[in-house]
Amino acid sequence: MITRENILASAKKTILSESQSIAKLADYLDESFIDAAEKIYNSTGRLVITGIGKSAIIAQKMVASFNSTGTPSLFLHASEAIHGDLGMIQNEDVIICISKSGNSPEIKVLVPLLKRFGNILVAITGNMTSFLAKGSDIVLNTTVDSESCPNNLAPTNSTTAQLVMGDALVVCLMEMRGFQPQDFAIYHPGGALGKKLLLKVKDMLENSLKPQVNPDAPIKKVIFEISEKRLGVTAVVDNDKVIGIITDGDIRRMLNERDSFTELTAKDIMTINPKMTSSNEMVVEALNIMEDFSITQLVVVDNGEYKGVLHLHDILKEGIV
Repeated sequence: MITRENILASAKKTILSESQSIAKLADYLDESFIDAAEKIYNSTGRLVITGIGKSAIIAQKMVASFNSTGTPSLFLHASEAIHGDLGMIQNEDVIICISKSGNSPEIKVLVPLLKRFGNILVAITGNMTSFLAKGSDIVLNTTVDSESCPNNLAPTNSTTAQLVMGDALVVCLMEMRGFQPQDFAIYHPGGALGKKLLLKVKDMLENSLKPQVNPDAPIKKVIFEISEKRLGVTAVVDNDKVIGIITDGDIRRMLNERDSFTELTAKDIMTINPKMTSSNEMVVEALNIMEDFSITQLVVVDNGEYKGVLHLHDILKEGIV
């Protein structure tokens, strides 16, 4: 009888089984892995990754990871390769072929064709005596004891092992290339990730208002400026230099503490030495400052010149967090 407890137990068993298979991969690593990483790194061509069935899906994920981290790659479906797509392969390309058994009919047809071109062939397989393993220049072992599938048939542990071996290559090549966040940004210009890596404070200020009052401005003008610019804050500027800020919180505290404020001016209630950033700072770094000091606005100043206010709400609208 299927119960909710059975479902949870099955999920936990699968996760533990796959994690144990992944842990064993570390014991299979040897000089072959180094050889594969160096061949890919030193190649003047591209990395071609091929497979069939579930391994083909893993190959596509690897291609996406390699391309986004500085290793030009392309996917070649094993069955399509023998029907014309072999023309994708160039002389200097390194080829990775993924197959659990290494003995599927398509792989047995494909391997001799790949070798005929003279390219370096790297096998990722769970069968070290297979046709693929024997026909490859370098073999990366992804053997698993069993699949998580209750019938030990559906690829689960084996495809996870393939994926992790591919990730290990990706990370090693990133480190070999000295791949930095700014390099990553080149390949990820879109979405939240691209914004996090590329968006600067000045990009958020282009259409922003610049709330400001002078130190002698009456409180009524301060309230009007905060309300009109709708950023919850105004800078206090004297001789083009920001000397303080006044937030809507400062206004509320003032009203709670005083029955009259007609004699007060901006300098009487402002916070001096406010937290600042520059327009060339990355927005994500400005966000870190806000989080560190539990504030929602940052004054933006370049070489002493007031540029505007960056508000947490604007950052949230961009989807960076």
